[in-house]
Amino acid sequence: MAMDPSSYNHLALTLLAVFVSGVIYFFSRKAGGKGLNLPPGPPGWPVVGNLFQVARSGKPFFQYVEDLRPKYGPIFTLRMGTRTMIILCDAKLVREALIERGQLFATRPRENPTRAVFSCNKFTVNAALYGPVWRSLRRNMVQNMLSSSRLKEFKGVRNDGMDKLIRRLRTEAEANGGAVWVLKSARYAVFCILLAMTFGLEMDEETIGLMDDMMKTVLITLDPRIDDYLPALSPFFSKERRRAQEVRQAQLDFVIPFIEKRRRALKNPGSDKSATSFSYLDTLFDLKIEGRESGPTSAELVTLCSEFVNGGTDTTGTAIEWGIAQLIVNPDVQSKLYEEIRSTVGDRKVDEKDVEKMVYLNAVVKELLRKHPPTYFSLTHAVTEPTKLAGYDIPTDANVEIYLPAIGEDPKLWKNPEKFDPDRYISGDEDADITGVTGVKMLPFGVGRRI
Repeated sequence: MAMDPSSYNHLALTLLAVFVSGVIYFFSRKAGGKGLNLPPGPPGWPVVGNLFQVARSGKPFFQYVEDLRPKYGPIFTLRMGTRTMIILCDAKLVREALIERGQLFATRPRENPTRAVFSCNKFTVNAALYGPVWRSLRRNMVQNMLSSSRLKEFKGVRNDGMDKLIRRLRTEAEANGGAVWVLKSARYAVFCILLAMTFGLEMDEETIGLMDDMMKTVLITLDPRIDDYLPALSPFFSKERRRAQEVRQAQLDFVIPFIEKRRRALKNPGSDKSATSFSYLDTLFDLKIEGRESGPTSAELVTLCSEFVNGGTDTTGTAIEWGIAQLIVNPDVQSKLYEEIRSTVGDRKVDEKDVEKMVYLNAVVKELLRKHPPTYFSLTHAVTEPTKLAGYDIPTDANVEIYLPAIGEDPKLWKNPEKFDPDRYISGDEDADITGVTGVKMLPFGVGRRI
C-alpha cells in the first residue's frame, strides 16, 4: 500500500527529530557533560534520559521522586530530556545551598518558550534571573505590598473576602443539607481578595468569574509539554504554540482595560466609584527598573498582576481545604481549637487582632504547613556559576529542586512526623523557624533570598 503524503511527512519529521535529538545529545555530552560528577540517580535512556520512565510509571512526579529517596538518598539526579534536575531532600543540604550560599543558588533556570511568552522573558518576581530586574521587582513587592503597615491597609479587603466566604458556605450548606465544597468557596474568597489588592477596583461576580476563567486558561496553557524537555520535537507542536500566542493575546486584551481603568482613577481621584484606596498596580505604573530608562510596559504589567493573583489563589485555597480535612479527622484538635476561639472571642465576630492571641490556632497553622506545604516542590533554583554540593557538581544549566515533604516529615527532625500534632509547638521542644534563619525544619514558602 502506498504511503499518503501526510503520513510520509509525519514519518520524515519524526526521523529528523530523533536524529537531531541524537546529535544534540552526543555533542552536549562531549562538550558539557564530560568530567561532571553529578549526584547519583536512576539510569536513563539516550536523549530522553528518565523522561519516559517517569511517564510510564503512571505516578505523579512527586510520588516518583518519593519512591527514589530510599535508594538514592538526600541528593540525586533526574535527566528529563535536555534538562538536568538535581533533587534535594535533606534539611542540612537545603540550608547550605539556600542560606549559607544563598547568593550562589539565587538565580532561576531557563524557561521554556511558552512560559517566556507569558512571563515577558522572565519579567516577574519569581522567575527573574538574579540581577537588577529581580532586585527592582522584589524591592517594590516587599516595601510596598508586604510591609506591616501596608498589610494593615488591606485589612478591609481581607474582611470583605472572609464575609464572602461565610455567605457562600452558608448558602451552599442550606441548599445541600449541610454539605459544602470547601476548596471551591475558599479559592473564590482568596481570589477576590487578591484581585482587589492587585487592581484596586471593585468587580461584580460576573467580572470576577471572567477574570478567573482567563487566569485558569493561562495556567492550563502553561502546563509542561514534551517539547519543553525535548526541543527538537518542537516542529510537532506548532499548533500548541499558536494556541499559546492566542491565549496570551486574549489575556492582554482582557486585562489591559482594567489596568487602564485603574490608571485613569489615579489621575482623576473620585472619578471612578469602583476604585479603592490602594493597589499593587499603583506601585508598578512608575516603577524604576535598574538598567532601564522606562517603567513596565502594558504587557509586563499584565504579567506582574497575573503573578500576584495566581501565586496565592490555589495554594491558599488548598491549604484551607487541608486544614478543614485535618480538623475533621482529628476531632480532639477541632474541639481544642474551638474552645480557644470561644474563650478569646466569645460570640462576636473574629478580628485579625484576636488571631495574634490564639496560641493553639497558630500551632495548628504551623503544623498544617509542615504536613501539607502549599506545593511539593519550592520554586526551582539554579546556580550563578558552577559549584559543588555534598561533593557533587552542580552545573549552571541544572534545575535545583527542593522536595518539601522530605524535610517536613523527616524523622530525624520531628517526633512522630506522620502525626498531625499542633501540641508539638506548644511544648517548645519542636518549634521551627519557617524563615530558615535559625535552622531548616520545614520551608512551606521556601527559604533564603528567593522566597
